[in-house]
Amino acid sequence: MHSKWQLTNKYLRHYLSASNSKGHGVHSPFVFNFITNILNDRRHFYCLDAIEALRADLKKDGTVLEIEDFGAGSVVTTNKQRSVKSIASSALKPRKFAALFYRLALHFRPATVVELGTSFGISTACFAVAHPEAKVFTFEGATAVAKKALDNFNRLGLQNIRVIKGNFDVTLPSFLHETKHIGIGYVDGNHRKAPTLRYFEQLLQKCDEHSILIFDDIHWSEEMEEAWEIIKHHPSVTLTLDLFFIGIVFFRKENKVPQHFRIRY
Repeated sequence: MHSKWQLTNKYLRHYLSASNSKGHGVHSPFVFNFITNILNDRRHFYCLDAIEALRADLKKDGTVLEIEDFGAGSVVTTNKQRSVKSIASSALKPRKFAALFYRLALHFRPATVVELGTSFGISTACFAVAHPEAKVFTFEGATAVAKKALDNFNRLGLQNIRVIKGNFDVTLPSFLHETKHIGIGYVDGNHRKAPTLRYFEQLLQKCDEHSILIFDDIHWSEEMEEAWEIIKHHPSVTLTLDLFFIGIVFFRKENKVPQHFRIRY
């Protein structure tokens, strides 16, 4: 992974070279509308208050969990015994991205959401509460973490989430065999090049022109940056948005020539 100094440097370069966060200078109507109506939607959604209250409680929870790690590991520690609050402080996506996931699901209304990497379910809950008719399938390798996420979903009263426990390499192919279509896919479970590309290819089989794939931490390491470049230039991909901490992939057929945008967020 990149050091904190390297990431800061990369973020500054991204910020200086990225398109304006208000959409100025963006000539794609779809991207301009995306920036205006989704990225810059400043409304307060009261249904997110309970999720953010849960996040605050997790950051104070000293319960120690035994963690099995099938991915690239924690950024902070390699210790297999970790407290809930330490995981919550380092692994949960910040509030503005959780709210963005909510707005994405609210706007595009996917019938099926697939998330690789549940953690404690903050992002999962945002997808689920935005579109209660959607079926949200979230995959988590660590048994104790998955159990905590289930407790959190029960606390929030969410009924449209299914947690699938175990190694993604085993559970994902089996799930996809029974699945017809993915509306939104979010990959946040293994920050290495080969697994990221493998999950992309697997999810792609169930995507159509209206599907959206989101990849977490695309600048986390050289490997992840290499994976992101390969994904961007896949023949099925017609549009990508690099928000630095996440990358969003579209397959929209109206984009005759693939376009790739870096946007401040």
